[in-house]
Amino acid sequence: MLGWLSITGSNRFFRDTRHFRPCGTDKVIERDRMRKILAFILWALLCCCCWTTQAEIFTSISQMTDLIYTEKELVQSLRDYIQAEESKLAAVKSWANKLDALTKVSTSDPEGYLAHPVNAYKLMKRLNTEWTELETLVLQNPSDGFISNMSIHRQYFPDAEDETGAAKALMRLQDTYQLDSEAFSKGKLPGIHSGAILTVDDCFDMGKTAYNDADYYHAVLWMQQSLKQLDSGEESVVSKEDILDYLSYSVYQMGDLPRAIELTRRLVAIDPSHQRAGGNLRYFERLLLKQLNELNQDYQPASEEPIKLGTYIRPKDHLPEREAYEALCRGEGLQMNDVRRSRLFCRYQDGKRNPRLLLKPMKEEDEWDSPHIVRYLDVLSHTEIEKIKELAKPRLARATVRDPKTGVLTTANYRVSKSAWLDKEDDSIIDIINQRIEDITGLTVDTAELLQVANYGVGGQYEPHYDFSRRPFDSNYNGDGNRLATFLNYKDEPDAFKRLGTGNRVATFLNYMSDVEAGGATVFPDFGAAIRPRKGTAVFWYNLFKSGEGDYRTRHAACPVLVGSKWVSNKWFHERGQEFRRPCGLTEVD
Repeated sequence: MLGWLSITGSNRFFRDTRHFRPCGTDKVIERDRMRKILAFILWALLCCCCWTTQAEIFTSISQMTDLIYTEKELVQSLRDYIQAEESKLAAVKSWANKLDALTKVSTSDPEGYLAHPVNAYKLMKRLNTEWTELETLVLQNPSDGFISNMSIHRQYFPDAEDETGAAKALMRLQDTYQLDSEAFSKGKLPGIHSGAILTVDDCFDMGKTAYNDADYYHAVLWMQQSLKQLDSGEESVVSKEDILDYLSYSVYQMGDLPRAIELTRRLVAIDPSHQRAGGNLRYFERLLLKQLNELNQDYQPASEEPIKLGTYIRPKDHLPEREAYEALCRGEGLQMNDVRRSRLFCRYQDGKRNPRLLLKPMKEEDEWDSPHIVRYLDVLSHTEIEKIKELAKPRLARATVRDPKTGVLTTANYRVSKSAWLDKEDDSIIDIINQRIEDITGLTVDTAELLQVANYGVGGQYEPHYDFSRRPFDSNYNGDGNRLATFLNYKDEPDAFKRLGTGNRVATFLNYMSDVEAGGATVFPDFGAAIRPRKGTAVFWYNLFKSGEGDYRTRHAACPVLVGSKWVSNKWFHERGQEFRRPCGLTEVD
């Protein structure tokens, strides 16, 4: 056992997973040299800036679309290179054929050949001039243009973090929407069948990404799929030994010793000299025997059922309402019923006879009764949406969350998107939209935050969260809501909005700026509501009761985007300035 542990070492049991001068010209030359140095520094700074803005590309579909055109340009550059190589090779072949015929004649009778003065002259010429020209042709490197083009675009390429992030996004979608690895590998998503398939090597790399993160649950699923496709005859670069190597150990980590033994035996049968397999097999067998003796049980062979989604239980994580949240994302567990539906209405809303809405009132639909959530139709036109996206795209940066203990903004795995903040000074359209939102809600935007625009990337999501800042936990609070989720990590949270001086976030106005083919719903796990994105509409709810106390029922989430690109923009209203627009209630929960 100790020998095996020294080999495997801290769960790292596999191989490493892993360029003479005219007077008066000195000052001119010096100025020229300085210009070149400054130009280089400017170029370097530009590269750095570009690299910074391109980081974490996988978190935004919008920025990923630029890579499609980059790849198209590189493909054309590659074709140009191939054509240049073929032209060069054709010229060299022509030379070789001509000289081959010539040397056959000259070598048959060298003296007779050279007796003719023209032949003697042409020999001198060929060796002195033409062979030199041929040497120059052979030394030409048609790849220079392609390499130069690659170097220019490489600064915009995704990095290892992007590849890992995209792989984890697929696993997140797999979990949330209960999709097995085979469905993914064949491009079969709910309602979508495409030619986007995953090869043996793709599945292996997915499994390796999970393994390197000590996520053996997903490592098993993807290594098993890789093995299945390889066994079906699909060609690959990765070997069966490598797949079995990872798979057997990951299965062992999931606590399935009989199956780990069976897989390791397969590995030994293929490669008896494998440096780890023999030792691992003996260790697994001893460990299983010890467990059977302790439990006084007989040996049961490994199940013949293939490993699939549900074979093993997914480990618990930090989110207490994980199951309820993901079920809502799949359209399960919705608490809408006939009684509740009978309390929902649609109406025309003129903002209490607001002059700007009298002639064209807003269409308002109830989405939920308590807490009251409404949807407004035709809030943003297609032209306005495109303008907002145009303004936001150059400013998109990884969306951040406020650390509940430090109050500092930071990125988090549970929020995968990119966002930008737009002010009315950026374009008159923002001022128009701000005024429209104020007219609809009756709340002043003077103390509201800037318009936040967000684009969700691969598997883009925002796990359950509150929009308002929580006060220190009050154990005597008796309001409705998920008490475990309320208490989780928030008992020491500082006032997140204290520096703004505008109070807490009293309400949220969320614009949907795109339709989403699959996934991407806004869900409320506490009371079982799911709101689907519809382009041009907006939803609105209050985060605080009229007393200023937080309504913990409004804990909500943005489900992972399964297929499509999700664009939203939101306006967060704050308490200050709303005193006469939304007066305080008589009780804590008014």
